[in-house]
Amino acid sequence: MLNSEMYFKMLQGLCTTFNLFFVVVIFSIPLGFIICVMLNLTKNFFLKFLIKSYINIIRGTPLLLQLFFLFYGVSYIPIIGKFFIIKSRFFSCFISFVFNYAAYFAEIFRGGFLAVDDGQTEAAKSLSLSPIRTVLKILMPQVLGVTLPSICNECVSLVKDTSLMFSLGIQELLSTTKNIVNTTSNTSAYLFSAAIYFLASFLVIQVFKILEKTKFKKF
Repeated sequence: MLNSEMYFKMLQGLCTTFNLFFVVVIFSIPLGFIICVMLNLTKNFFLKFLIKSYINIIRGTPLLLQLFFLFYGVSYIPIIGKFFIIKSRFFSCFISFVFNYAAYFAEIFRGGFLAVDDGQTEAAKSLSLSPIRTVLKILMPQVLGVTLPSICNECVSLVKDTSLMFSLGIQELLSTTKNIVNTTSNTSAYLFSAAIYFLASFLVIQVFKILEKTKFKKF
């Protein structure tokens, strides 16, 4: 059985896990939506190329590699590398996770926009609404209603992906659990950690189910 000191250490690691989860959700979902809107509205070929390249690179490479590159590799880029040195390991995780998940959310929102009938946009034009107001007032509520299940899946993945902080030596839930098992040979810590991840994922799913049944039910 785990003693109180072990529980306390694991709860400390859990706080770090939850901190990363919440800040990434808060920043990556709006950023993903902004990226999607920019891609849909801009007529600048170069900007479209940059956004599409960013999304393809992020989706085509492992998050772990992105973590390593941002924390260990950016500083070695000639000329500009010295201006992008990140000393905080948690901040490096935060930046990597936000830009990684924003790319996936952007694609999710793009699919949501494609699911909305084109007649809605035409109707907005006939009412002389600006493109921004059309997106915010007419399209966005419907897109959110359509994309909630996919957003939920990404958030559940994020709960588990927070364990990648371990690769940069951050004491989050999984790394704390591993240290406890290595020092005490008490494998029940793994079961406790698994239960926490499962409970956190279950709570995320329930929150999104409530959102689907309430605010976005009409969509």
